[in-house]
Amino acid sequence: MPRQDALTDSIPRAVADSPRRLFRTSAMAVILIRADASPTIGTGHVMRCLAVAEVLRDQGHETLFAAVESTPAIDRRLSADGFRHVSIAGPVGEAADLAATRSLLRREHGSAVMLDGYRFGEAYRAGLQAAGARVLAWDDLGDGTPLHADLVVNAAPQAAALPYEAMAPGALLLLGPGYAPLRREVRLAAREPMRSIAERPVLLVTFGGSDPLGLTGPVVKALAAARPDGCRIVAVVGGSNPRAAELAALADGLGPDVAVEIDSPRMGALMADSGLAVSAGGGTMGELAALAVPTLLVVTADNQAMASSDAAELGWSEAVDARGSDPASAGKTISERALALWTDVPRRQRMQDAAAALPLDGEGAVRIAHALTGRAPSLSPMAGSAARRRTAPA
Repeated sequence: MPRQDALTDSIPRAVADSPRRLFRTSAMAVILIRADASPTIGTGHVMRCLAVAEVLRDQGHETLFAAVESTPAIDRRLSADGFRHVSIAGPVGEAADLAATRSLLRREHGSAVMLDGYRFGEAYRAGLQAAGARVLAWDDLGDGTPLHADLVVNAAPQAAALPYEAMAPGALLLLGPGYAPLRREVRLAAREPMRSIAERPVLLVTFGGSDPLGLTGPVVKALAAARPDGCRIVAVVGGSNPRAAELAALADGLGPDVAVEIDSPRMGALMADSGLAVSAGGGTMGELAALAVPTLLVVTADNQAMASSDAAELGWSEAVDARGSDPASAGKTISERALALWTDVPRRQRMQDAAAALPLDGEGAVRIAHALTGRAPSLSPMAGSAARRRTAPA
């Protein structure tokens, strides 16, 4: 690991203005997005940044994704969506990474940077903020580590109770479900009228972009073996999952009511059709909640534990911990819990109703983009109140 001063050499000791630097735009601003993806860490960091990047582009700004680590599937997705992306020197969070990121900011005349990942230490964060651009830090932990950020985003329900005022003094804090970033296709689906549980025949399985624990196969096989009548099982597999082809072949042998979709472009429509989801407890949580999908959240990494527990307490989901379990035994436990929920229709309807009552309207990415570009984010009336007036028939 580099020494602290190796990361901060040649960085001014004082920043030109205060931590609450104002972001001033003319016709267009350039925002750098520093986030990584891999089969090991997944793709969630990049995907939630992508949700905000979509809105920034709609506002007339330009974004540039920079990564030390990426996957071919993520690169294809960014290219297909028309976003520039570059590979920079690593290792992640070390001196070469910081130097490359600061160089990009200078070259692109970047006015702000979004930083998303757990491998950026305090020296890296301080060095990035000292470059003079406005820094937005995504955080899921609230563990007291200084963030050196001008804005902090944590969409977990209990995020406001975490010590962010100490972690990022003077920063604009964007906390709670009103700031859950949803991709465009999910935002659009969330605006449609909600259906009752009886009209949602899909049991959705999704473990993120890469499924590091390899749970998709065991869960799908166990669910298919006991699939209730009228239930269609759809597993969404990210293209960054090294087992994607194997999972597609698995589904071919499980009958017409079991399907695997790789890099599905219709996640919003699938979620709207889903009467239950089995999902890793990552960024997909906010999308499922916005579409009022009763969900069995599977904790697959330490950073998912707190948010999954908070979500379960709100009544729209249940949680199961798969950390430390082998895929076969975890798959059996998860499928048993999911099938018990599927057969309990009144319970799932109550979970849907609880999700519909959340202060979550699907406009979190819009609020984040507005805050980053210097506009005050509005949560009045309560975020989601208009959307949540949709009432599903009993």
